[in-house]
Amino acid sequence: MLGWSINLFRIRGIQLAVHFSFILFLAWFAYDGYQDAGVSGALWGAATLLAFFTCVVLHELGHCFTGMRFGLHVRRILLMPIGGMAVFDSIPRKPREELLMTIAGPAVNFAIAGLLCLVAGYPHAGNVLDSPNSLTSFARLLAGWNLLMGIFNLTPAFPMDGGRILRALLATRLPYLRATKWAANIGKVVAGLGIAYGLFTSSYLLAVLFTFILLSGENEYRMLQRQEYAEAHWQAMMEHLARTRAGGPADEPPLLEPGNTEGEPRP
Repeated sequence: MLGWSINLFRIRGIQLAVHFSFILFLAWFAYDGYQDAGVSGALWGAATLLAFFTCVVLHELGHCFTGMRFGLHVRRILLMPIGGMAVFDSIPRKPREELLMTIAGPAVNFAIAGLLCLVAGYPHAGNVLDSPNSLTSFARLLAGWNLLMGIFNLTPAFPMDGGRILRALLATRLPYLRATKWAANIGKVVAGLGIAYGLFTSSYLLAVLFTFILLSGENEYRMLQRQEYAEAHWQAMMEHLARTRAGGPADEPPLLEPGNTEGEPRP
């Protein structure tokens, strides 16, 4: 499903792509605006969505540029109806680096919101749901959405930004895999509550978003678990080979317990 995407252009070597469903989402927004106010409504609807996702791209670029300063390579940024996703070759294992890289995304949203508030005024509670009818209301709408985006991304549901911040803080006291497991388990609880709330309030897109978050968090933990498992196995194999070459006892190569979730080799 994630392969059904269209490449747009590159920003500092980072490929920007859109999922095909995003095109349908944009068309739906334009059609909904057309139903309300004709051609001008369609243009406002499309412009509002594109402006919002421009802020999503800036959010992801905040993560990417900070990660690039730590030597990480960014494959692409993928836009979907439920938001954006930056794809890295790897995630920094140092808690400080992950913390800074993660905070950079919401920080961009808060900076955009602050700038727009200085220009157009602070959005009222209802502005974030109102259709814009002027450039000023449009700016206030974006300010409100950026505030919500920044705050929402700090929700401690791994692998959202808040969940990664939690993982980075836990990793200062716990092994990385165990910190990830704790963050993922807490994220499951938060995501479950988000799904229930979305279904209860008929906010089905929110329920889909939290379902995606729940599955992504578990998948990332399992992937990291397999990686740690393999690294521990090969480290033990190299130690076994070094002992054998040094004339040590010709014991059997190390095996791994099938149920070992921490990736520790079995002697």
